[in-house]
Amino acid sequence: MNIDANWNIDLPQKQDRPLCVAKVVKTFGSILCGLPKLSNSFATASRPFRYFTTRALLAGLLMSAASGCGSSLPDLYSVKKQMSAEQLEVAEPVANSVGISLIPIPAGEFLMGTAESKVVDGKKETKKKEAPPGSEGEHPQHKVLITKPFFIGMCEVTQGQYEKVMGETPWKGQPLTTEGKNVAASYINWDNAVEFCSKLSKLENAVYRLPTEAEWEYACRSGTATAFTFGDDVFLLDQYAWFDQNAYQQSEQYAHAAGQKLPNAWSLYDMHGNVYEWCSDFHGSYADRIKQSENDVVTDPQGPGKGRQHAWRGGGFADNAVNLRSASRNSYGRVGYRPEFVAGFRVIKEMDSTP
Repeated sequence: MNIDANWNIDLPQKQDRPLCVAKVVKTFGSILCGLPKLSNSFATASRPFRYFTTRALLAGLLMSAASGCGSSLPDLYSVKKQMSAEQLEVAEPVANSVGISLIPIPAGEFLMGTAESKVVDGKKETKKKEAPPGSEGEHPQHKVLITKPFFIGMCEVTQGQYEKVMGETPWKGQPLTTEGKNVAASYINWDNAVEFCSKLSKLENAVYRLPTEAEWEYACRSGTATAFTFGDDVFLLDQYAWFDQNAYQQSEQYAHAAGQKLPNAWSLYDMHGNVYEWCSDFHGSYADRIKQSENDVVTDPQGPGKGRQHAWRGGGFADNAVNLRSASRNSYGRVGYRPEFVAGFRVIKEMDSTP
């Protein structure tokens, strides 16, 4: 495998996925159960109608089967076993009434952003390597203190969860999508994500909201200071994320079911890739934030009071590796680039809170 200067990974072409027998049987069984209700009208229908109806049923069966097994969300029992002792001291993982699993995140301090390349004797250098392309908005790197623990969604909000709360399906009929109750919701603008949190707060009698940029990166890093939550080896990204090289370029040009890749150290799935995740902040300069701080540690930053674009994080299924880094704030640094087909979110639930 190779990688170029823009962190494009040359992955081998995927082999055709084997059909999942269990899923074939389940889907075919559902079709058969419905046939008695249709048998009378189907038998008296014209031959062309019966022909095309049969083909449509078989196509649906094969499409469902081809997506493979394992599209259910990770179960909390298994997730709890892989959580850190530090997390379990804060709280147990919980699931709410719409099926969102929430993972406790402890308070703590971390380095936010990316170290700048330094010029020494006319050559760029850093302690580790040259800063990635498009990372200018991630400078300067600075210490951030998160003073309160919180719950955050184990996965991105799914289509099924979104529809339960909002009663709408904005991804339907849109390009670059697929449908499924556990598929990460896309085509979600910032206002709708905020409204989702507001409605969920009333439904659950608790405070739900979008994460701040600082909370998001803190949760993503899960105690690491590397490019990705699993380290600096970009070739491991295929195991943790849906991105350009293993999704879009492989003709899987859509958000995937949540929780199918490996989690980070705090049991959070899809923090890299699949869909971008909205944050509560307006996009702003880190330098301004540091100037306003009274010491060398910025405490619970909320972002600027106004701006043109809200921040989003994590990268999407059509982005390459450089845009999926823990510190990455945009696609190649483009603040105004906000394509709807990769726009999703995950929620935070404040601990011991009521609206």
